[in-house]
Amino acid sequence: MTEALRKDWDTYFMDIAFMVSTRSRCPRRHVGAVLVQGKKLLGTAYNGAPMGVPDCSEAGCMIVEEYEPAVRGDDSTMLKKQRCIRTIHAEQNLLLFTDRIDREGSTVYVTDQPCWTCANMLANSGIREIVYHRRYPKDYEKVEQLMEQRGIQFRSLNGYTPPADTETQDVIA
Repeated sequence: MTEALRKDWDTYFMDIAFMVSTRSRCPRRHVGAVLVQGKKLLGTAYNGAPMGVPDCSEAGCMIVEEYEPAVRGDDSTMLKKQRCIRTIHAEQNLLLFTDRIDREGSTVYVTDQPCWTCANMLANSGIREIVYHRRYPKDYEKVEQLMEQRGIQFRSLNGYTPPADTETQDVIA
């Protein structure tokens, strides 16, 4: 009798993050986050409206548009971003519902690379590593630079395939 192959720890915890993301009711993107200390799971969170408040599937998204300068070499353009302000991001919920002492030296597994705001919050949270699956192109370079400046390991889980029925057809504008 052959023993079934075990998943490595990165895959195991990222699978959990994707399962957590299925709790989200956001029509634009389901995001899950998991806090891990060593091999111990300390907390999970997903994106959504504050507790007791109608979420986007019930009340609609609250989309705002922002413009941000984007400089690449000698070219300078304005980058248009749309974001929902009804939703609390998974990383923000994770920080709200876990203790600072548990975060010291821990790892966050998140289905999507953190946005700039979440990256700033995570940079001050005590974590030592962020592992993500889907890249967020609009903020990638500045988030990567911030993590490098803070000495936080920041890596994509290459070759990872999420569990069946956990990925949504996401819309990021």
